[in-house]
Amino acid sequence: MNEPLLGGMAQTVLDRGEPLLRPGNTNCGGCGMSNLMQMLRRAVADRPVQLIIPACCGAIAAGSFPQSGYGAPTLLTTFASAAAAASGAANVAQLNGEETRVICLAGDGGTYDIGFATMSAAAERNEDILYICYDNEIYGNTGGQRSSATPAGAVTSNTPGGKKEEKKDLMAIMAAHRIPYAASLSLAHADDTMRKLRHALDLKGFRFLHVLSPCPTGWKSEPALGIELVRLAVRSGIFPVFEVFDGQRHQINIEPDFSDEALEMYLSLQRRFQRSGLKAADLRPAIDRHWQNLRVLSGRIVPAKRV
Repeated sequence: MNEPLLGGMAQTVLDRGEPLLRPGNTNCGGCGMSNLMQMLRRAVADRPVQLIIPACCGAIAAGSFPQSGYGAPTLLTTFASAAAAASGAANVAQLNGEETRVICLAGDGGTYDIGFATMSAAAERNEDILYICYDNEIYGNTGGQRSSATPAGAVTSNTPGGKKEEKKDLMAIMAAHRIPYAASLSLAHADDTMRKLRHALDLKGFRFLHVLSPCPTGWKSEPALGIELVRLAVRSGIFPVFEVFDGQRHQINIEPDFSDEALEMYLSLQRRFQRSGLKAADLRPAIDRHWQNLRVLSGRIVPAKRV
């Protein structure tokens, strides 16, 4: 389908003039991270920002020195050290009395797995960092291996029969750090995403944003269907969109209709699920359990069980 940029919202003179991710970068067509960076550009507006990017597709997009695919000061780090480097940058900005917003942009491999220790440490210290995980559910730039973000049933280069384990619940882990703000973002719901990006940029302390980021190469899907896949994930309930304040107050932002048709469509449009033979009925019990817990945390009425 043809998706209007930012849901049809027009760029204004209040938006950041220089793109955060410049044209001519090396990202694949249909990359969710590319869409995210255009939304982030609008949310940043006239704020000064620094980008800290560990090894991931985002680092490859920078290109070869001295050229850069990024339109803001950017530091590329090792897989494990992005949050540590960002902590240093944020403290230097504070010492200099600067209003610079330090943004970590990392994939799921550098967030869920290899970079988790330094991210957790920075969150525990409540460093003044906005940490954004663009989650394409694989190690995207090294051949598409499994990460702990990879969903059950997905075929990767080292899980040829489909991953057996469920995806790690990173939002729950980050909420347990009692950070000021954690939220999941849907690229298919531009208004909600822009609100959360702006709110996170305005806050002080450690903020965590989780973005489901379609990867046509790894997901074996059509590049033009990326935003529709996110919409199907939200509608089916497989990707909850919510926010957590101070690790305590949970707010559900988008109510799914738990459509099995949407879930089947989500699976069928990605060849990574076809070899394992995964069906909507296989995933529905785990989705229901997750949502029951999320509704309890949010204080929402739990709907009657479907029959």
